[in-house]
Amino acid sequence: GRIDDMLRAGGIFVLDMGQPVRIVDLAHQMIILAGLRPGQDIDIRFTGARPGEKLSEDLFHQREVPRPTGHSGLRMATPRTVDLALATSIMDAMVGACRAGDAGAALVLLKKLVPEFVHRGASGVQQAPARGTDRERNAS
Repeated sequence: GRIDDMLRAGGIFVLDMGQPVRIVDLAHQMIILAGLRPGQDIDIRFTGARPGEKLSEDLFHQREVPRPTGHSGLRMATPRTVDLALATSIMDAMVGACRAGDAGAALVLLKKLVPEFVHRGASGVQQAPARGTDRERNAS
C-alpha cells in the first residue's frame, strides 16, 4: 500500500511528538518530581546561549516534510538521497582538499553535498597553535 511505497522511497517513520516543551518548564517539573521547590531548594540559572547553540531544532529539511501514515501519532518522512558514487567522489576530493590545506575548495565540495550549507566564516573556530621549532619553544 501507500506506506510500503513510501518505505521503498527511503521513508523513515517519525513519532509525532506534539507541541514543543520549554526547557524552563521541564526544569521546573524535574525539580518538583525530585521533591524540591524551584527557587527555594534549587535555582534555575539562565546563562544565555553559547556560540553555536540553537534556540530551536529543525528536525527536517523543508523538502523532507513528514506525511501522515493513516496511523495516529505516526508520520513518515522521505529523506533526500544522494548517489553513492557521486558522494564518494566528492568526499575523496574533499579529503584531498583538506590534506592540501585548501579550505576554499573543501567548502565548495561540501556545498555540493549539502546545498543548504552556509559558511559563516571563522567565527568561533579556533586555529591549532603553531608548533614552532624546538629553539623557539625552548626560548620561552
